Amino acid sequence: MSWDEDGTPHPLALRRTGRSELDPDRLPEMRELEVLGWEPAPEELRWVFLPYVWPPAARTWIPDRSTHWAVETSLDGHGHITGVEAAPLPEADLHELDAETDAAVAALGLPPRPGGRLWLLRPVGPFGTLGELLGRLDALAAERGVDARTASPELMALVRAELQALA
Repeated sequence: MSWDEDGTPHPLALRRTGRSELDPDRLPEMRELEVLGWEPAPEELRWVFLPYVWPPAARTWIPDRSTHWAVETSLDGHGHITGVEAAPLPEADLHELDAETDAAVAALGLPPRPGGRLWLLRPVGPFGTLGELLGRLDALAAERGVDARTASPELMALVRAELQALA
């Protein structure tokens, strides 16, 4: 298990550089990899450990070249939208967004995640989609009395063992 600290991004990501104004799921390299069967790792905090425990042959990453936006909407007295402004989030706000994820990783006893990565996973075993596999992991947790609503050492151990069995 590792964050692939010394690894390189997927080769398709090497063709593109520089910041993009696109959201992460709209990056061209993300779309190209989705066509090849890769799916973005879930953003739910309860799955924060997935790239760490996922079988290395079924995980990859690309540099996060995306822009995260702050959107402010103005309303009139009747609740009608009168204006919308979008601006890139400042670096300080981006670090604040990562703080919750970093705290969850630390609470699991894992080393810090390498920054600036978008993780992609492929389902392992007989599952056709990541959603199907995550549904199986949820069901398995329920069967074994493990709370799957939040990231915990128990959930991580169960998921690690199941992924190893499936791979």
